[in-house]
Amino acid sequence: MEYDKDKIDEMTLALMYLVMSKKGEGGQAWKVFDLQTLNRLCQKGWISGIKSKSATVDVTAEGFEKAEALFRTHFGTT
Repeated sequence: MEYDKDKIDEMTLALMYLVMSKKGEGGQAWKVFDLQTLNRLCQKGWISGIKSKSATVDVTAEGFEKAEALFRTHFGTT
């Protein structure tokens, strides 16, 4: 099935925001999403550390801001 990978990336990042903890200027989120999607998020500069043995990924400052904005746009009530 064909699908819009950019939309998947944005929704994944928005859902990461739901479980993300603040870390420095970025954040940290669980690495429980599709590996291909995580690779694309890394290529876009929104996350890093996907190849580590850690159960989490680091979210860059840019990724944190994007995640928050996407979460508020798609899941906010105001």
